Amino acid sequence: MLSRTAENLFWIGRYIERAETMARLLEVGARIALMPSAGHGYRSEWESLLQASGTAEGFASKYGDPVQRNIESYLFFDRDNPSSVVSCLERARENARIVRTALTAQVWDALNSAFQEMRKLERKPRSELELTELTEWVNHQAASIRGAMDATLLRNDGYSFLNLGFSLERADNTARLIDVKYFVLLPSVDFVGSGLDNYQWQTLLRAFSALRAFHWAYGGDITAAKIAHFLILNRQSPRALISALETTKDHLDALAKDYGKTGPAQLRARALLGELSDTRVEDIFEEGLHEFLTRFIREVGELSDMVHNAYLSGDAR
Repeated sequence: MLSRTAENLFWIGRYIERAETMARLLEVGARIALMPSAGHGYRSEWESLLQASGTAEGFASKYGDPVQRNIESYLFFDRDNPSSVVSCLERARENARIVRTALTAQVWDALNSAFQEMRKLERKPRSELELTELTEWVNHQAASIRGAMDATLLRNDGYSFLNLGFSLERADNTARLIDVKYFVLLPSVDFVGSGLDNYQWQTLLRAFSALRAFHWAYGGDITAAKIAHFLILNRQSPRALISALETTKDHLDALAKDYGKTGPAQLRARALLGELSDTRVEDIFEEGLHEFLTRFIREVGELSDMVHNAYLSGDAR
């Protein structure tokens, strides 16, 4: 496969997953904002979303103070924000158009339909659009696109590049979403184990559409240790960091088999997965959850660079 085609497929996966993450971030903000402020915390629950998503600087240069309505617009509709829902869906559709012949009709229809519906949403007055309806719409569109891919695409190298995009983006984004809760939403360590702490953990699980699955897996009380295990170390959890790394490794191994060559990306993915497999929740909290997540995000970024150098830069083959 041409490296340019591989890159287009890779970024389709990344953009769809990123659009869904922006929607889930907005859902976290909407739910947390319903709680009375406990004081002493981050200046604004909404501003914390900008910090976690890495968009704070771009927002500040355009809007200034983090007013809720402006943050909603910036994370969902603003094309000046390359990570907004609209920007991501538009770029995913453009990448799909370029590699149209590498996709089935069902996948193209799902992507194109999402794009066309998005254009209709943009033409509606903002006052007519409820945030919860917007976030649910994004989650539905992302699920439809993924469903079309899983149901109709050949399990070839193109499928692997698509899923590498999804899994690497999910690993990064899941870590950022967890960090929203633990680093910037919880007002201070004095609130650990409090009603506010537990409510915010439940909010995070709801944003992942994982509250019921969590209760099936663990039952009983919701605790930070259980949720950290569920979202980081539990292979049964589809959004867990370890699940994303396992998917990444599997598709990198599939590419190595297709092309008859194992390289640094495969070795690094196996090493990261092995390290995470040997990690206990106690180890994570001993290091510090924020510090662990920051290191994980950096390592996933380095792995993404290795994937780019091996397959997407045009230099490898």
